[in-house]
Amino acid sequence: MTLYEFYGDGCTHCKTMAPKVEKLEEEEGIEVEKLEVWNDEENQEKLKELDDGRCGGVPFFINTESDEWICGEADYETLKAWANGEEVEN
Repeated sequence: MTLYEFYGDGCTHCKTMAPKVEKLEEEEGIEVEKLEVWNDEENQEKLKELDDGRCGGVPFFINTESDEWICGEADYETLKAWANGEEVEN
């Protein structure tokens, strides 16, 4: 299982999510792979592949095991549920 966060350098919504992701990693021991897409073409391609028309922007979170995803900002409990493979509302 891989948990991805696609973000843009300087994105306001991504900055809002950063402390929540950090808390998830520190308190739950869950690792989220963070990929910057505005300045990295390889990461842009990976985003296109995994997004597959779901979000079209950042932040975009995807759990490769459960195929659950979050588009945009979310509260901590939703982020935690997503990381644990639970169904989240988009």
